[in-house]
Amino acid sequence: MTDAFELDALWEEFHRLVNMTSPELAAWLQVREERAGHGPAEGEAAPGADAGAGARTGAETETGEQILAILQKRRMDLTDDDARVMYRVVDTVEEITSRAAPGTEAEADARRQDLMALGHDPHRASGTAGASATA
Repeated sequence: MTDAFELDALWEEFHRLVNMTSPELAAWLQVREERAGHGPAEGEAAPGADAGAGARTGAETETGEQILAILQKRRMDLTDDDARVMYRVVDTVEEITSRAAPGTEAEADARRQDLMALGHDPHRASGTAGASATA
């Protein structure tokens, strides 16, 4: 297991970058699955979902579910697997957000959706789960 000091720093960084609440992330993952065709029966519309955009699942959804589980834990209850997921999420969010801004609105939307699947809403200030970002 990661030493206590390193785990504390990881916990803080993870929670700074994962700026969506558990209910927000759970709802977002559900919308993404529904958009990918794994959701409501034919003729039923997912609340707030528009067909097409952000229809990725698989490993991304699994990571999202792991993030949800971590968000519901106390720091002292983290496992080695949780720490690995947290490192991967921190690295991925930092890598995506450090890239040059997308060129088109569609690319920007896809990037935001990918980040939101990791619990990071780029339209919200980091470390402010549940609060709106101020411009």
